[in-house]
Amino acid sequence: MAKVIVLGGCGAVGSVVVKTLVDQEIFKNIIIGDMNIERANNIISKIASPKLSFIKVDASDSSSIKKAISGCDLVVNCVGPFYKTVKTIVSAVIDLKINYVDVCDDVDVTLDLLNMDDLVKKAGISAVIGIGNSPGATNLLAKFACETLLDETESIDIFHAHGGEPIEGEGVIGHRFHCITIDIPMFLDGKLQYVKYFEEDGIALRQTFDFPVLGNNILLYPYPHPEQVTLPKYLKLKRVTNKGTVLPSEYYDLTRDLCSLGFNSKEPINFKGQSIVPYDFAVAYIIDRREKILKKTNFGTQRGCCSVVAKGKKNNKYQEFRFHMASKSQALGEGTGIPAAIGAILMQQGKITKKGIFPPEGCINPLEFIDLITKVMKIDKNKKDEESFSGVIVESVDEAGNISTMNI
Repeated sequence: MAKVIVLGGCGAVGSVVVKTLVDQEIFKNIIIGDMNIERANNIISKIASPKLSFIKVDASDSSSIKKAISGCDLVVNCVGPFYKTVKTIVSAVIDLKINYVDVCDDVDVTLDLLNMDDLVKKAGISAVIGIGNSPGATNLLAKFACETLLDETESIDIFHAHGGEPIEGEGVIGHRFHCITIDIPMFLDGKLQYVKYFEEDGIALRQTFDFPVLGNNILLYPYPHPEQVTLPKYLKLKRVTNKGTVLPSEYYDLTRDLCSLGFNSKEPINFKGQSIVPYDFAVAYIIDRREKILKKTNFGTQRGCCSVVAKGKKNNKYQEFRFHMASKSQALGEGTGIPAAIGAILMQQGKITKKGIFPPEGCINPLEFIDLITKVMKIDKNKKDEESFSGVIVESVDEAGNISTMNI
């Protein structure tokens, strides 16, 4: 049985990974690697498993990382924002030759990680990056549609929305600022192109989408996730897009508007004799206002949905498949953390054998992933309960617009 460390194991995503892996017999020791001792102790107390332990880790310090992961069979990295920390962590994993899984959703650093493939191969290890919700489950559902359901696939469009998580910290908000301000990749007309969020080309890509559980006509924005870059490398496609938002819309609007006004800047300004960093103020203000907005809008429990729409041909006729991963009791933490845990289990089971660094579609069998999701979450496919996650809802749309629904 294996020893695994979950870096960022106290966070919204990492804590879900920890809770999921505790139930798996394949793991004998699960280490929470984090800076937050108090929260780690709370998690360990609540789970009450002899498998669990804690080690303090500074994810920006290579020596601290190496000390924490030494002797482990597997590293699961949930420390965001990834554009800041992930290359340091992957370098440590390479040096110590330990298999690796993460939920990296920053597209710019994803390209840097893929360029480390030769180093990972020389270390003789396997590394899967971006095995969360989007990216992650989205990549594998896209691969499943292309390889199993369609003869020809024209496009993959990914849509996601979530909100109401119990905790949301600086790392999450920093990631959103990052997503809004960098060039956003979209694979359009068979070519990788880049658009800007606040400019005409980015605005033109905004659209509404109807989500199960969440509601209809939810406005979505271009998102710089890795699927647009990685999927065309493994699947024959003409278009890959990714669009999303955070709920309630008033909360996302606040983040977007502060960013548009330059409050994402980390350059200090002088205000009445005091040096103030706009970014620090914005993060504190957003966190403070979040609770007030959730209360004012009567948002209720956390919820989320991620949808993958695959369009193409089957038997020379138009065919569309819509995959919806929706829940009224789970959102970002579970939606991202559970797929990451599945990736860790597949790695430890020996189902991921390729040496090097890959996105999920480059090294994971979608059917094995789907099968494990069902088993790990103990899904009852006959249960019609929209208050919980009950598998992936699949809608099949034919050329006449007829829709049929099934669960997988």
